[in-house]
Amino acid sequence: MSKGLRKGLTSYGDAGFSLFLRKAFIKAAGYGEDALERPIIAITDTESDYNPCHGNAPQLIDAISRGIMLAGGLPMRFPTISIGESFANPTSMYLRNLMAMDTEEMLRAQPMDAAVIVGGCDKTLPAALMAAVSADVPVVTVPVGPMVVGHHRGEVLGACTDCRRLWGLHRAGRMDEAEVEVVSGRLAPSVGTCMVMGTASTMAILIEAMGLSLPNSACIPAPHAERLRCGEASGKVAVALATGGGPRPRALVTAASVRNAMVLLQATGGSTNGLVHLTAIAGRAGIALDLNEFDRIGREVPVLVDLKPSGEHYMEHLHHAGGVPRLLRELAPHLDMTAPTVTGGTLQDYADAAEEVPGQTVIRVIKPVGGMAVLRGNLCPGGAVIKHSAASAALMAHEGRAVVFTSVRDMTERVDDPALEVSADDILVLQNAGPKGAPGMPEAGYLPIPKKLAAAGVKDMVRISDARMSGTAFGTIVLHVTPESAVGGPLGLVRTGDRIRLDVAARELTLLVDEAELEARRAAFTGAPPLPRRGYARLFQQEVLQADEGCDFAFLKGTDEDG
Repeated sequence: MSKGLRKGLTSYGDAGFSLFLRKAFIKAAGYGEDALERPIIAITDTESDYNPCHGNAPQLIDAISRGIMLAGGLPMRFPTISIGESFANPTSMYLRNLMAMDTEEMLRAQPMDAAVIVGGCDKTLPAALMAAVSADVPVVTVPVGPMVVGHHRGEVLGACTDCRRLWGLHRAGRMDEAEVEVVSGRLAPSVGTCMVMGTASTMAILIEAMGLSLPNSACIPAPHAERLRCGEASGKVAVALATGGGPRPRALVTAASVRNAMVLLQATGGSTNGLVHLTAIAGRAGIALDLNEFDRIGREVPVLVDLKPSGEHYMEHLHHAGGVPRLLRELAPHLDMTAPTVTGGTLQDYADAAEEVPGQTVIRVIKPVGGMAVLRGNLCPGGAVIKHSAASAALMAHEGRAVVFTSVRDMTERVDDPALEVSADDILVLQNAGPKGAPGMPEAGYLPIPKKLAAAGVKDMVRISDARMSGTAFGTIVLHVTPESAVGGPLGLVRTGDRIRLDVAARELTLLVDEAELEARRAAFTGAPPLPRRGYARLFQQEVLQADEGCDFAFLKGTDEDG
């Protein structure tokens, strides 16, 4: 098989000319003959002014390049789409599959013997890993790392669990405009991803647990020198992958490693988004994630990480407590420790390298069961998920009257209306916020507490939607209701005044309306939203799958070997 510059020659009808021309143009960039004979290690460059989380990407890529050159490789960086969570309209999830397509095609099109994936902000690592599994180029992943914590009035702060809590105080009239402006400058005090157990932290941990990155790579704070040393070491590993021919992503993303990731997702109180992304990554390898198995794991595995929003600490504290290797050691009875890794060894090697940290209190049992539960019932025949580790215990079994919002816009316009008929015992329901309905399944599932209730001291209510929520959020929130409203799912049949029963222990979500009435409502369903006329919007609406299949595009699932 061809390697280096000879790999994947441009089609001019003359292979000799193709190589001659390629050498001429890379020499124009100043490369000498010695460099041209080395294995090529590509580096995905996700730096963007619209993605402050990746602000350390240039320095990190320099460190990766140094590691590649020290090991005898030739680093070649190339840009991909970069999605900044708070800068993407309508939602970053809408663009995840586009980034995955972009990255996959560039991994296929350009000459490389291995690649280093650099990312962090919520959808960038899932998109890049989906691409890597599909292209099956040997890769090692380097997360940009979490921010360090902020401080305000003697309190430790972290984006974005505390941003939601403090914004809630502002909405309730308990924090004035001047103070909330000061807080906005202290929540995110450095480059890097959110320093709580949000989606970015969750995905970095799952990737490490699947052997797709180096040990300890998930939790090192973004500004630390150790993050750069991790980049350098990853560059060296990438050269070893190139010269050894692997292991490739499809040798690492297996049924065993996906199950390992599910264990870590439950044990960390990870983001509900992690379940959607893990499903999509697994789907690229032709592996169907079993929601029932995920729920079974959650009944057996405790939450072991005292991090917000399920606990009290932040990612830098998890790093100093021993990080993922220490978690692997604690969870070994639930894991397949023979799973391979990019380093050429097994997951047991990662656990064996775990640091002993006397007196640490971050890694310990804080909840007797895992972070998430999968619900079933006539309201969610395809399943729904609740992060009960970050919910109110008093609402785990609750029956209430539905207050329905038919869209994100409807919710935005009415939720704070003083005339809205709503009480703390009601259940807020948001429809048409799923993959097709919104479109893009925005993080609108964290419905705000109506302002008049917030002002009266209400801090949580049961909320149900076909949307997602940030992994940083706290609340009794049922998400990913499948099938979604926009394709005729039962959630779209709910009307204000209906009774709904949530029973997390029994894993049930039930609409208490008789079947004859529901059948009459189904008959009035007018169908899915019309297809947009052109472009990515049309492709998305036409091909996006439901949450239980990872919201990937139907034509991108599986491998070439699957036909």
